[in-house]
Amino acid sequence: MSHFEPRPPRLLPPLGCLAVALSLGLLCMMPFIFVQVLQTALERLHLSAPVAALVVVGILVGSMINIPVHRLTRDEPQPEIVMGVMYYGMLAPQFRRLRRETIIAVNVGGCVIPVVLALWQILNVARLGSGPLIGLGAVCGVNILVCYLAARPVSGIGIMMPAFISPLVAVGVTWLVCAVLPQVGGKSLAPIAFTAGVAGPVIGADLFHLKDLLRVPAGMMSIGGAGTFDGIVLSGVLAALLA
Repeated sequence: MSHFEPRPPRLLPPLGCLAVALSLGLLCMMPFIFVQVLQTALERLHLSAPVAALVVVGILVGSMINIPVHRLTRDEPQPEIVMGVMYYGMLAPQFRRLRRETIIAVNVGGCVIPVVLALWQILNVARLGSGPLIGLGAVCGVNILVCYLAARPVSGIGIMMPAFISPLVAVGVTWLVCAVLPQVGGKSLAPIAFTAGVAGPVIGADLFHLKDLLRVPAGMMSIGGAGTFDGIVLSGVLAALLA
C-alpha cells in the first residue's frame, strides 16, 4: 500500500517577494519623488522654497481644472477619451464619451501656471541684458519649430507629441547658445531652458496645430490637459533641472 505525503504549498521565492515589495514601495513613493523634483526645479528658477511649494500645490490641484475657451460644433459625434490620475499609465481607468462638439480648453495646472511662470522668467532674463534675451528668443524659436514638426493629431485626444522631445531640445539648444554667446550662462540658463521647454509644447505643438483638430474626431482638446504629467510641465521641469 503506497503512501502519499502532502506536498507543501508553493511559496513565492524570497527574491520574488523582495522584488514585489520594492516595486510596491517605489510605486507609493513616486508621487512624493515627483513633488520633490518639481519643487527642486522651481527653486532653480530663483523661487524661494515657500513660493515653490505653493506653485507645486497649484499645479497639482489645478491639474484637475479645465477652463473651456472655445467650442466647435461638429456634424458627427466626437469621441473624448477620459483617463484617470495616472493618465497613460497602466493603472489609468479609460472610457469614452461622445460629444456633438469639440471643446478647446486650457488646464490650470498643466498650462496656465507654467505659462505665467514662464512669462515671469522672461522678465527676469530681460533684466540680465540683451545677450540672454537674444539667447532666449533663439532657444524658444528652435524648440517651437521642433515641437510643431513632432506633434500629431490623435483621434479622441487631440494633439500629442513625445514628452521628452521638448526638454531635450530646450536643454541642448540652451547649452549651444551658451557656447556661442558668452553673455548667456549662470543665472540665465535654467530660466531660458524652462521658458523654451514650456513654449515649445504650448505654441508649437498645441496652438499651431489647432487647425488640425478639424481633421480628427476629438470631443475635447485641453492644452496641458494631462495635468502634472503633461508634456508642458514635464518639459519645463526637466529643462530647468538639466540646464
